[in-house]
Parts: sequence; structure tokens; C-alpha cells
Amino acid sequence: MHHNILLIIIQFLHHLGISNLMASIFLSSKCGLKPLAISYINPTTRVSVSTFPVSVKSSSSLSNLSRRTIKASAPVLVEEDEKRVDDGFESGFNPGAPPPFTLADIRAAIPKHCWVKDPWRSMSYVLRDVVVVFGLAAVAAYFNNMVVWPLYWFAQGTMFWALFVLGHDCGHGSFSNNAKLNSVVGHLLHSSILVPYHGWRISHRTHHQNHGHVENDESWHPLSEKIYKSLDTATRMLRFTLPFPMLAFPLYLWGRSPGKKGSHFHPGSDLFRANEKTDVIISTVCWSAMVALLVGLSFVMGPLQVLKLYGIPYLGFVMWLDLVTYLHHHGHEDKLPWYRGKEWSYLRGGLTTLDRDYGWINNIHHDIGTHVIHHLFPQIPHYHLVEATKAAKPVFGKYYREPKKSQPLPFHLLGLLASSMKRDHYVSDEGDVVYYQTDPKLTDDSRQ
Repeated sequence: MHHNILLIIIQFLHHLGISNLMASIFLSSKCGLKPLAISYINPTTRVSVSTFPVSVKSSSSLSNLSRRTIKASAPVLVEEDEKRVDDGFESGFNPGAPPPFTLADIRAAIPKHCWVKDPWRSMSYVLRDVVVVFGLAAVAAYFNNMVVWPLYWFAQGTMFWALFVLGHDCGHGSFSNNAKLNSVVGHLLHSSILVPYHGWRISHRTHHQNHGHVENDESWHPLSEKIYKSLDTATRMLRFTLPFPMLAFPLYLWGRSPGKKGSHFHPGSDLFRANEKTDVIISTVCWSAMVALLVGLSFVMGPLQVLKLYGIPYLGFVMWLDLVTYLHHHGHEDKLPWYRGKEWSYLRGGLTTLDRDYGWINNIHHDIGTHVIHHLFPQIPHYHLVEATKAAKPVFGKYYREPKKSQPLPFHLLGLLASSMKRDHYVSDEGDVVYYQTDPKLTDDSRQ
């Protein structure tokens, strides 16, 4: 009976802005009542989860107190008797709660010139990158020794990735306001690195429009527990054991992610609308032409030379793409929410993305690490992303997660990648706000 009365008073004091812990201590000292064990929801702990909303039985006097419940899957309640525990939120901040600002607030904070697209400036980056690509190939072919080749493979793989980012800007329309220019440049850049421009552009649009949504997101979205458990052991190991996930992009282009059907090359895929089929066919033809060119060069130069000049750098590009795109949505020290149903919104989904610092690579790959602003406003050209992010930070507040500063080369990201692969395996089938869970069996198997 005393516990019920205490609970009612604590709830009342909590509505006045007094924390549960302070209220319990106050009542203990003033009323002689033993404080209740205090429960905390910790979304950063790596334990199993329970489903919300959680109901608490109390006397009927609480029935007129309204409160909003969120159907969510979060880690189980951690109970401690008469002592303070870490609640997992910095200063009471809940990353899964709706933000106190709107998309319009962020937009208003960004300087107007950041929205201006300069096609000449965009083309200058294309020229720069193409010159570097051919220059690197010429130097490697000239020296042709095993001291130069590894350096070339890393550098050229990075430059292929830079070409992809510029084609990516064409797909978003941030390259220029001229749709034909965007399409021509995008096809030339992406076809040269074996990416079907329109097929990828359309699926990437789906990714941006549904970022942070468990089922509807397209790129590196979490597996539901049901889908995860339906995978055979070999598939699970390949998906979460390095380096295999970093070679996933070509497979994704052909067959998408587990639980989704279709191909980026097939105009009849579920990815595409009826009026987009012609675009997909054009991009597939361009991709096929690049394959034919590589085959032809193999007869002229020899397959080994083509492998050294193009094949190995292509694998480097794939690893860059998978590393960057994965870490923009995973690997933070705190658990990040994923959404379903009414809890998802474009803004809340976009706020789960992460900025990353790549050291010297930032300029080379066109500041793609400034990812939060890019995800919310993909129309902003890459050369304005850093300034736009700086202007928007005061609006974001704690919803912006400052990236760790990198050394000249971002080796620190490899540790974040490995850690995330060991713990971020699936999310609950239930709940509208969910967090990644860990399969301990998979982690144990990977150590053997």
C-alpha cells in the first residue's frame, strides 16, 4: 500500500520536473518511506530487449494523468536498489525522441548561397579527377614494379571512389540544374566504374526517401529478427565477418539485400516505376559497353595488365563504397534508433545518419563524410556541405554527433567497423522505435 502511495507521489513530482531519483530520496527522508527500486531504460547497453509500451499498475488516482506511449523495442529495464545507475542518455538526451526543431528550421539556418549549383565548378572536379586517374595509370604502367603497384592500387581505388561520388551528385541533381548534363556526366562516370547509373540512382533515391526506416530503407538497413534467423549460417557469417561485407556492392547491384527482390539491371524490377524502364535499359547498355571495352583491352594489353590497372583498383573502390556507406549509418559508440510506422519521419530518419572525418581523403572524395546535411538536403552541392553543416549545428544540438577527428589516413574507422560488425546484427520484429541487437552465437562462432 505504501509503495502504491509512493509511486503516485513520485509520478506527480515527476510531472513537475523533479526526477524519479530525487523524488524517491525526498520521500525517504521526509516521510520515512523506503524508496522503491528505480528502473532505467538503457538503449546503449548490449542486452536483449523487451517490447513497449510498458504499463505500471497503480491506484485509480493516476487514471486521469495522460501520457504518450511509443511502441518501441528497447533494452530491458535495469533495476538497481537504492543506488544510481547510468541511464545510457547523456544529460537525459534520448536520441529516439522527436526533435524540438523542424526541417524548415534547419533549412533556414543554411546560407542561401549553399543551395547554388555551379556546373562549371562541378565540371572542374570531374576534370581534376579524370586527369589524376589517367596520370596514376600512366605512372604505374611506366614503372611496372611491385613497389609502385600497391601504392597505385590504393590511390586508384580511392580515385574510382571519388568518381563515384561525383556521379552520385549527378544522380541527386546537385551537380547542376541541367538534367541532361547530369545524366550524361553521371553515365560516363558511373559506367566507367561498372555502376548502372539510372538503376543505382533510383534505388539511392529510395534510400534517401526512407532513411532510418527498418523495412523501407534501401541501403545497409537492419535485418529484422525474423529475416536474420531465416538466413543460413554461411550467409550470416559472410554478412558480418570482415572483409566479406566490404565486397557486397556488386552483389547488391545484382540482387539487393536479404528480404528484398529485384536487380539494378532489370527494368522489370520492383525498384523501378513503369516510366523508368527506358532509363534502366540505357544504363544497363552503358554498363555492358564498359564490360565489352575491358574485354577488348584484355586482348590488346593482356588480362594481367588489365587486372593490375583496373581490376584491383575496382575492388578498392568497392571497399571504399561499402566502408563509407556502412559507417554513415552504423558504428557510433551509442545505439542509434531505427523506426517503423508512425514513429518514422523523414527528419527523424535523417538524424540517425552520421558524419565521419576521413583526414586527407575528405577533399579527395568530395566531403561525402558530411553526411547528415547531405541526407536531409541532397540538393546541396558537395562543395557547400561543410559550410552548411557548420551553420546547422546550433539547430541540431545533441542530435548532431560530432565525428572523431582523423589522422591523415582514417585508420580509426576500421576499428569502428569491426566493432559494429560484432554487435549490430538485427532489430526486433516488433516496435516502432528499435535498436540493434547482438547475436552472441554469431560472435562466438566468428572467434573460432
